[in-house]
Amino acid sequence: MTDVSIIGLGSMGLTLADLLLKAGNSVSLWNRSAEKAADLVARGAHLHPTPALAISASPITIICLYDYDAARSILRSEGVAEALDDRLLVNLGTGSPKDAQEAGAFVAKSGGRYLDGAIQAAPSQMGQPETPVLISGARDSFDEGAPTLRILGGNLIYLGERIEAASFMDLATLSYVYGAYAGFLHGAMLAEAVGINVGTYGNLVNDISPTFGAFFKNEGGVIESDDFTITESPLRISIPAVERILTASRDLGLNTEVPELVGSWLDRAERAGLADQELAAMIKVIRPAAPRT
Repeated sequence: MTDVSIIGLGSMGLTLADLLLKAGNSVSLWNRSAEKAADLVARGAHLHPTPALAISASPITIICLYDYDAARSILRSEGVAEALDDRLLVNLGTGSPKDAQEAGAFVAKSGGRYLDGAIQAAPSQMGQPETPVLISGARDSFDEGAPTLRILGGNLIYLGERIEAASFMDLATLSYVYGAYAGFLHGAMLAEAVGINVGTYGNLVNDISPTFGAFFKNEGGVIESDDFTITESPLRISIPAVERILTASRDLGLNTEVPELVGSWLDRAERAGLADQELAAMIKVIRPAAPRT
């Protein structure tokens, strides 16, 4: 019997196994291409010929595959359902909330325990005190898996018993990332259009990111409290700011989709009488009238 099993040895899976070995854990492995495990086996890891045998070898198994289609193929392979009995399975792959629900139901039906998770870092960033790992599922299962999972990322964030919560939070943070990246690309176009060095622009974005991270943290607290009294940034000052971006972009003949979208939200917020509230009040005009809980 080993301490933990790893299913999937892509770049992230290899990193997870490496960290666990360095922390003194005995580790079992399975991967479709066995040769990927050679270095880990040389360091003491145990390679198994089937996923079922790898799962049976440890009380905790971590799956780290490209997507849930790959995970489903593993769960449906011969002997896995039986191997899951009285085992904890932690899925750190990428999937939808529905995928998480289906996997949790399958593991529970097999007599096992299931945690769904999401890694929000690159392989090179794993194993650090600040590395974020999102986890959701039954509290007692989380308590069981937490000591092992903290080896992989010290910033272990438990999101509650709804098995799909980690997947939803992953989608929420990705929405922020892609939204911010859309704004970044628009800024890069503006810089290019007037001959400003885009590398310098990128450096400036890096420098101001911690400040704006703190601002977004404040705005999250405002939304959570449902008290939109001005604390940091009145909504009214963003209306002309975005209008300036839109006007300059039009004058330069650039794509205007990003400032047009944000400007339309601000316009609706102003017409709704929200100009003298915190900027976060803009959420009132874009969310459903009765938000889901």
